[in-house]
Amino acid sequence: MSAASLSSLKIDDKQRSGGSGGKVWRVLAAALGLVVLIGGGIFALRSRLPVVEVAAARAVNTQEVETLLNASGYVTPRRRATVAAKITGRVTTVLFDEGMSVREGQLLATLDDSDAKRALDAAVADRKSALAAITDYQVQLKYAQISLHRTKELHDAQVQSQDALDIAGTNVDSLKAKIALAKDQADASTTRIEQAQQNVDNCVIRAPFSGIIVSKDAQIGEMVSPLSAGGGFTRTGIATIVDMNSNEIEVDVNEAYIARVEPGQKVAATLDAYPDWQIPSHVRTIIPTADRQKATVKVRISFDKLDPRILPDMGVKVAFLSAEPVRTKNKDQGPAAKAVIPKGAVHGEGDSTYVFGVHDGKLERRAITLGHAVDGGVEVIAGVNAGDLLVVSGPDNLHDGQQVETRAQE
Repeated sequence: MSAASLSSLKIDDKQRSGGSGGKVWRVLAAALGLVVLIGGGIFALRSRLPVVEVAAARAVNTQEVETLLNASGYVTPRRRATVAAKITGRVTTVLFDEGMSVREGQLLATLDDSDAKRALDAAVADRKSALAAITDYQVQLKYAQISLHRTKELHDAQVQSQDALDIAGTNVDSLKAKIALAKDQADASTTRIEQAQQNVDNCVIRAPFSGIIVSKDAQIGEMVSPLSAGGGFTRTGIATIVDMNSNEIEVDVNEAYIARVEPGQKVAATLDAYPDWQIPSHVRTIIPTADRQKATVKVRISFDKLDPRILPDMGVKVAFLSAEPVRTKNKDQGPAAKAVIPKGAVHGEGDSTYVFGVHDGKLERRAITLGHAVDGGVEVIAGVNAGDLLVVSGPDNLHDGQQVETRAQE
């Protein structure tokens, strides 16, 4: 084959790269792919529904009662005790910490009982010695009685003198007296054993009732005493226990308004720590005495149902309620509310007020007419019915007819 023929089989560089037309098609294909990716991302973002929290409008309490009197006070447990030792001693063990629940009789701490145990051992030894002496005297008494009997027979036979008979009788009576004395000493030793054992038991501090430790007042190595001693360096308490089931409210009511309060009266209590939580309560008792300086009467209020969030010494505001419903007395004063809704569901635009309702996953903007503010929400006179689902929180750009994903308000 000639060289010219071989050169004709050679591939041109323009044909190898596809030419300018191939480059254009490749650029167009890349651009098209990029557009598809961007479009898919936008579609995916648009397909994500906004998430909103919803809550149901609740029915109006038609039995709402009038507040006769407001007062403030503190949560006070009826059963609170500072546990102390009955004797002075050094703390050797502490088996509790603040916030720990304890049951009645549970071991809390121990004191150094070495001296008390030595006294107990000594009392036990004294009792053993007295019992041993009784046994010895009883053996001697048996022999003395035999000797007395023999001497009496010899005296009757005029072999022994009267003096020998008297001596034998005296020995028997003396041993009987010694046995009686030893028994009394044994009883006294028993009493000392009980006393020493009580001193040993006093070195053990137990919980007087079931409750929660709210204060740890002593550490290992410290001296404790039932009385203040040592210039303030001696502790007078081990721990403070509170029975949380005995929590109640204590308030001072001005004596000018005490006539508005009566035992068993319903009370609405609100803790300062939880201002949106109204706790149903009732008057337990009115202390039958007044404070001359403050001109107040102390009233104790019991919670209808206890809750772990209610803690001793919390500040609380109370409202003493009337027994007669307000709406029965004022039924002709204006239109009645249809429902109560959360304050977070209310939106304003100019002079108009509206809410977003949710029906079949879509938003419905509703104009509403508001009434009075109530505990935990606001009354609605028109626009919402009890049971309607309303948006409480969500994105700022919500609009009527928008598809949304809902979840219950936490």
